[in-house]
Parts: sequence; C-alpha cells; structure tokens
Amino acid sequence: MKVQVRRAPILVEGFRFAGAACGLKESGKRDVALIVSDVPATAVGVFTTNRVKAAPVHIGIERVRAGRVQAVVVNSGNANAFTGRQGLAAARSMTALVAKQLGIAARLVVPSSTGRIGVQLPLARAQRGIRDALRTLSPAGFHDALEGIMTTDAFAKFGVERLPIDGRSVTIAVLAKGAGMIAPNMATLLVYVLTDAAVSRTALRRALRAALPASFNAIVVDGDMSTNDTVLLLANGCAGNRTLQPASRDYPAFAAAIARVLRATARMIVKDGEGATKLVDIVVRGAKTAREATRVADAIARSPLCKTAFFGGDPYAGRLVCAAGYSGARFDPDRLDVWLDDVAIVRRGVEVVRAVERRASRIAAQPEYTVTLDLHAGTASAMRMASDLTVDYVRFNSDYRT
Repeated sequence: MKVQVRRAPILVEGFRFAGAACGLKESGKRDVALIVSDVPATAVGVFTTNRVKAAPVHIGIERVRAGRVQAVVVNSGNANAFTGRQGLAAARSMTALVAKQLGIAARLVVPSSTGRIGVQLPLARAQRGIRDALRTLSPAGFHDALEGIMTTDAFAKFGVERLPIDGRSVTIAVLAKGAGMIAPNMATLLVYVLTDAAVSRTALRRALRAALPASFNAIVVDGDMSTNDTVLLLANGCAGNRTLQPASRDYPAFAAAIARVLRATARMIVKDGEGATKLVDIVVRGAKTAREATRVADAIARSPLCKTAFFGGDPYAGRLVCAAGYSGARFDPDRLDVWLDDVAIVRRGVEVVRAVERRASRIAAQPEYTVTLDLHAGTASAMRMASDLTVDYVRFNSDYRT
C-alpha cells in the first residue's frame, strides 16, 4: 500500500499560487504555473545574457524594468525560444489572458517558459492550462506551482526564510527549477523569490545583486547558458512593515536572508545536475585580481577532465593545475598549493597526493567536498559550485526530450 505524504503548505502573505496540466509535457504532469500577488509588488530581476533570448525573456525584461509586477505565468515543456514573432505573440497572449481574468493590466504580468528550444508553443493548450490554473489559485498552492515549472528536475527546489522586520514577521520564499544547461552568470533557471515585506526597489535591487555572485552566478553543471534564464524578486508589502531602505536598521538582516535562501537553492540545482553524483566547491584564492581568480575557478568547473575526475573520485591534481594554467590567470606554478578539504595534494608546485592517497581518496569519494587552490599571486578570490560529469549526463542529453 502506497502512503501519500502531504506536503506542508508554504504561505507568503498576499500571494496565491496554482499549477495545472495541459499536455505540454509528454509526462502529463503539471506544465503551467501561476504566481499572483493580491497587490502590485515591487519587482527586480535578472535575465539570461545569451544573445538568443526566448520570447518571454524579451517581454519580462521590458515589464520588470517598470518596477511593478503582480502576476507571473509560467509554462514548462516548451521554451518558446527561437520562435520569432509568433513566439512573442504567444507569450503576450498568455499574459493578456491572465490579466483579463484577474482584472489587472497586462503590463503587470510577466511570462516565463522552459523546455525545448525552437518549437512553437501550442498556444491553445497553454491557454487551457492557464484557465484551469486560474480556477485553483490558492495561498496554499505553492507546491502545485512548483511542479508546474519543472522540466528535467529530479526533485523540487524551494526554500523559506522567516525573520522579524520592524516588529513584523516577514517571509521570504523561493521556488526554482534547473538541472541542465547550467553555467556561471545564469543558467537554465527559473527562480521566483517572493516576500511579503515592504522593500524599496533600490533596496531590493541591492539585495539581489549582492546575493547573485555566490549563488546563481557561481554554479556550473555543463557550462552551457540557456535562452530562458530568469530570476525575479517580488516584494508585495503585505506584512505591513515600514518600507525597508538600504539604510534601514533591518536591511542587513533582510539582505542576508535573501543571500542564504538563494545560495541554498543554487546548491540544490548543482546537486540535481543531470546525472550528477557530486557537488564540488571550487575555491581560488591568492590571485592577482578577482577576474583572474574567477578565470581559474571557471576553468576547473567547466573542464570535462576535471569533472570526470570528480565523478571517478580521483584525487589526482594534474587536471586541476592544468586547467588553472590555461585559464589565463597570472601566477607562478612553483608556488601553487592545492587542497581537497584540509588535505594538501600539491605543495609549492609539487604534487604530493601519493603521500596522502588514502585520505585524499576518501574525500574525493564524498558526495560533497571542497577543492582549494592558492595561487600565491595576490589577495583576490573567487568560488564556483560544480557538479561532476557522468555517463548518465551523456545518455540523457544524447536523446533529450522534455
């Protein structure tokens, strides 16, 4: 007998959610999601930097720029990317339908899509799913909406933070999807961060910008950048606190909570990298500049040889130092140090892994560990969160279907 486990509802004051199935996914699972605020919310966002942007991304950039969003409509199973004018018209039609049914302006509705690129969106199906979702909007519908945004995800990705601000209890919740086409500076991500706090747009933008370098701009699964990446942060003020400004006493705590929940969610995405078995934190320190530290971290995180070594649990340092060497960073190889967690495998440019083989191998076999490189060339540092590269990743992506 199968026992169904009920998920505890995630409630954010003034927000309602829904998910519905309309046949965009071959699996028959939910493939449309709605996030609706009772009042227009202060909004900031970041989007893919890929030159090829999906139709909903173009519309989202335009509407988030105005600073107010009241609803988000998402479809999965079709990226509506590289679909030309027809794709733009479909995305606008989706937002117009939501706006009409909610009685709000279309400019307050942001669309998102995720799935296969280059396939026209079956608009009639999507519209049917939107109508079904509108009928089930509920403060308790968070998990239904979360299912509606997922594609190749093996598990749901979400998080919640609660903290006192101005004597009021404030909630920050995030729902996200992402597993493949993950690279630094955004990836195949749909991430919606919602709070009932009242926050000025300046403070909201500052909090998001501060949180991204150590979260969604620091993750690598396969080094590919998607056409649909979207991170939205919405604050509707329904908690009733005085509006947070960057100089407010409670702002640092709010910004820290945003950073924590985004970083935790980003780690979930790397753990769920298609076929992934490892999450490796790559820390580079002692670089001449932050840019050079980032180059080294990126080179290792993207390297197929390093990633397959992670998969195999191989503590061999040759691949790591090779990637550091071709990264473009300036350093003296004879001064390089490398650690797996707290075990040194390179000292002053000489590999010493054979002396610590057993300890290093135990660390490399763990599902999570840290690789640290000290270039001894300056004071700058950078980090990346990377998955391994597995046989399952190759099998999955050699015959991709959503």
